[in-house]
Amino acid sequence: MIQRDTPENELPGVPDPSGSSVDAEDYQHFLEDYSHLAPPSRHEVIEGRVLAIKGGNVYIDFSAKSDGVAPLSQFQDLSGNTTVKPGDVVEVMVEGGFTAEGCMQLSHEKAARLKVWDNLEQALSEQLTISGRVLGRVKGGLSVDIGVRAFMPGSQVDSRPPRNVDQFLGQDIPVKIVKLNRKRGNAVVSRKLAVQEDVDSRKSLTLGMIHEGAVLTGTVKNLTEYGAFVDLGGIDGLLHVTDISWGRVSHPSEVLEPGAEVTVQVLKYDAAKERVSLGIKQLSADPWEGVAERIVAGSRVLGRVVTVTDYGAFVELEPGIEGLIHISEMTWSRRMKHPSKVVKPGDQVEAVVLEINSADRRISLGLKQLEANPWTTVEQRYSVGSVVEGRVRNMTEFGAFIEIEEGIDGLVHVSDLSWTRRIKHPSELLRKGSVVQAVILAIDAAHKRLSLGVKQLQPDAWETWFQKHHVNDTVHGKVLRLAGFGAFVELAEGVEGLCHFSEVPGWSGRKSDPPPLAPGYDADFKVIRMNEEERKIGLSLKAMADAEEFDRLEEYRRKAAAAGSGLENLMPRKS
Repeated sequence: MIQRDTPENELPGVPDPSGSSVDAEDYQHFLEDYSHLAPPSRHEVIEGRVLAIKGGNVYIDFSAKSDGVAPLSQFQDLSGNTTVKPGDVVEVMVEGGFTAEGCMQLSHEKAARLKVWDNLEQALSEQLTISGRVLGRVKGGLSVDIGVRAFMPGSQVDSRPPRNVDQFLGQDIPVKIVKLNRKRGNAVVSRKLAVQEDVDSRKSLTLGMIHEGAVLTGTVKNLTEYGAFVDLGGIDGLLHVTDISWGRVSHPSEVLEPGAEVTVQVLKYDAAKERVSLGIKQLSADPWEGVAERIVAGSRVLGRVVTVTDYGAFVELEPGIEGLIHISEMTWSRRMKHPSKVVKPGDQVEAVVLEINSADRRISLGLKQLEANPWTTVEQRYSVGSVVEGRVRNMTEFGAFIEIEEGIDGLVHVSDLSWTRRIKHPSELLRKGSVVQAVILAIDAAHKRLSLGVKQLQPDAWETWFQKHHVNDTVHGKVLRLAGFGAFVELAEGVEGLCHFSEVPGWSGRKSDPPPLAPGYDADFKVIRMNEEERKIGLSLKAMADAEEFDRLEEYRRKAAAAGSGLENLMPRKS
């Protein structure tokens, strides 16, 4: 092969139509005239004009031999709304080859992503502040949308560690890019750096104005159980819940909300620790000043129930002035279980002022004083010995309380329930809630005490027995039980006498011997002693014993001696 030199004004491989080569200058003009028809690079962001939107596609003129097409979904927002229209200029990149229609496949999404990274790299290099939207909480910080998903560490949220980062969720915030890795798609941002300059300048200005007693305007940043933090301009102050209002505030959210602008007064300022205590109520006059002149003890007042507790209800009489109706001052009845049975928050009530203590900021109120005390007239309406009817409200080991009317309870002592039975607990005879009759035994209006008796509704068996019998009378009885010194003998229902073993014929007096009497043994006894006040009756078998009775006792003792103790059932019965 013969190789020849090529002239400088000729380009190899570009033949002239006449057979000679085209010079370089002509070829350069040729390229300039037709370069716009060459397809762009796949990594090149180009601009195009929207021609039409149809069939789920957007057709775009991007100055090539053919038009391009991109999916409509790349031009829609989160709600599905189309964000472009014919004539709009958009940025795209070549995605692939041609479609069946002869249109080149384009991607608006890739172009936008590529441009975002370009912008982010520029922002990082120039330390520009950009805007980002907080998407949510992640481990160690927040997720922020800056065109790509970025991570913001918790330490970079604010100049001071925030007490609640949830306040930023969904918010657009200024950030600066700290780290960027385009290859891995990672980005780290900081709100702290973005706002620090502004915070420092505002803080310097604010510190010059802060002093105790100063009145400032700030913005509520967040609320807690114990108060609110107010941004005064680069520095936060604490507005304690007790300094929000002269009235009762259970939680700051009742009065304030985050983002609200408030006027506050500086109560305390620690310059070394940069701690500021704030107050709102101090901007208005103390309502407790002169309260004793406006509200007089013994007068009736109107108010609104603001809080109900286990021990009473707080009533607002004036803005910032509250009084307490104690549970004991709500009703004359002693069976009040909870104040909510009488009042509830929001109720308008009338009450009587019982006491005013301006120094301790306390006002005692009463509801029951609106009605007459039933104990003041109880002696006029009831008398000792009268029979009353009531409902059993409560029972204790020592007796039962019976309500004979609203606010009037009487006590039936356990000893006043029965003449004849030994009652250990009132539940043996009474049932809570049942209606019973009783006799008034005593009235003590001064101490609000009323003594009642149930057994007094029936005659006293002891009193009747003492009226009918005297010493030396002969009575018939049955041994009920034994004691170490004698036998208790039933003379009538509920009436017992004691026959000492020394009053039994033939008793040896030795403790080792079987008892001379046994339960169930019935006989005639002579009354040898009577004490009506102490309800004691002394009996004797010895004074009544005849030969036949003596033989019966001797027969019992012989059998008991032969068989040993425990033969009370062998006691012969009198025919």
